[in-house]
Amino acid sequence: MLKVIINEQQAFEVETKNETTTLNGQPFAWDLVALDNGHFHIIKDDRSFNAEVVEANHADKSFKVKVNETIYNVAAKDRFDLLLEQMGINSSTKNKVNNLKAPMPGLIWDIKVQVGDVVKAGDVVLVLVAMKMENALKSSGDGVVKSIKVNQGDSVDKNQVLIEFE
Repeated sequence: MLKVIINEQQAFEVETKNETTTLNGQPFAWDLVALDNGHFHIIKDDRSFNAEVVEANHADKSFKVKVNETIYNVAAKDRFDLLLEQMGINSSTKNKVNNLKAPMPGLIWDIKVQVGDVVKAGDVVLVLVAMKMENALKSSGDGVVKSIKVNQGDSVDKNQVLIEFE
């Protein structure tokens, strides 16, 4: 079973058993033909639709789908995601970062954030020089900078905490 959310507004439960698809518990009859490279042709209620997967993030099960020139943001949750959600464990907790540690010994070249800054996963927070190379260290998740444990010009050891997040 899947829970599919379209444009963060409409939610549907989709289930397929024995080649029969149900939508919110009701039979859903359609004809879907996969063409090539994320393109599909759909016939539903004697109407024809052209669909294309424009973007796909398989890790978080989110997609941008274009149907007859209209783009929809689609998020899917499988039975495991739904079970974790029921248990109170959701995806917002897995993207939260607690601290950033030095991946190698080096010299703090530049600090790109200040205490109180909000960071997203992938944001560059500081630059560490090691073996004559600048390494942009990025946040592994979302958070707010709680404290900065180093200063520009400091030498750091591997696994030393550089920045703490709330």
